[in-house]
Parts: sequence; C-alpha cells; structure tokens
Amino acid sequence: MGFFNTILNIVFPINCLLCGVPGTDLCLMCLSDSPSAERESAKWIFPLYDYRHPPIKKALWLLKYKGKKRLAKIFAEVLYGRILEELADLSVMENFNNVTLIPIPLSKQRYRERGYNQAELICEELIKLDEEKNLGLEKDVLIKILDTKRQAHIENKRERLQNIINSFSVKKENKDKIKNRNIILIDDITTTGATLTEAKKILKQSGARIIIAFTVAH
Repeated sequence: MGFFNTILNIVFPINCLLCGVPGTDLCLMCLSDSPSAERESAKWIFPLYDYRHPPIKKALWLLKYKGKKRLAKIFAEVLYGRILEELADLSVMENFNNVTLIPIPLSKQRYRERGYNQAELICEELIKLDEEKNLGLEKDVLIKILDTKRQAHIENKRERLQNIINSFSVKKENKDKIKNRNIILIDDITTTGATLTEAKKILKQSGARIIIAFTVAH
C-alpha cells in the first residue's frame, strides 16, 4: 500500500494550495497565516477562518465536492486545538464534561450524491487525535429528514431560516445517547448560523444539556 501511494504521489503530486510545498494539500504553516473569522456569529458558535480567504474557500470546496478527504484531517488538527482551549474554560465554569461530537448530517439523497459527509470525516479525525478521550462521537443520532435546498444557494437570511426549519430529527432509539449530554456540533462552514441553530433546537428538545458548535470557516 505504501509503494502504491508513493507511485500515486509521483504521478499526481500533492502540493499545498497556497505555498506549493509538497506533501500536503494545505500546510499548517499557511493555515496559521490564514485570517481568522471576524464576521459576527452567535456566541456559542466558534468558526476558525474567514471563508472569504481564497485558499480556505478552495480547500473547503475540494473537501466538500471533489472528494479531497485528506483535507478533513488537516482541518481536524487545527479544530482540535481550538476545541481543547474552549473545553479548558467550559469544563470548569459550566461543568462541560462527557462531551459528544455530532456532525451536521446530510439528507439521504445528498449523501448518495456525494458519497460521504465532510463534517463526519472531520469528526472521525478529531476522535483519532483525542488520545485523552475527552470526546465521544455519535454519527447516527441527528439525522436530516428533509432534502432542503442548499443553504449556499440562498442569499436572504430569513429564507435560509425557513429553508432549514424542521429538517432535522433525532432517532427515537438513540435519544438516550444525548440526554443530559454536552454536545459539540461540527460543520465545515457557517454563514448565518441557521443550520446550526436548527440542529441545536432539535437536540435540546431531545434532552441535550449544553450545545456549542465549531466550524472551519465563517
């Protein structure tokens, strides 16, 4: 397998989208130089980068639509450090322990089209990084029951809110997995926060305790 990957890297070399350094799709040095998210979001939502920064926008597009799954690991590495920072404060002030990661789900139709859920890939990489076992992962609790119009295709904030309402559900047989649990929602991008807000509402109705969210960009 290693030899095969070596051949692939020779035929299809992997280079950083920004600086061109070989061996990675987006190097951590360039990520560290990328502008932080500055646009206002809800206090419980923690985006890392400014989506308007071209390398970030392109990398997320490649992850989301072009099957560049390796980028999930890179984004997870930077997200993990930010998550640990917040947990250090929340665990003391809010008793934010026994944390469960929940990726924002895709509808069945969208999942069939894409073949994977980018938020789920990021969550899986976060769990691999979590040697201290601070985090758990539930991939099959929150589900998308409606195949809504893509939020990115809707410019009006009110229409975004209407588009996503009642599109999520929690499986009845899995409600015990989140009851009284602290939840971290994971998604790739937040714009208005409508998707995360709707997901939070549904999880709270099913008994979740405190819910915060992390995204790669805003």
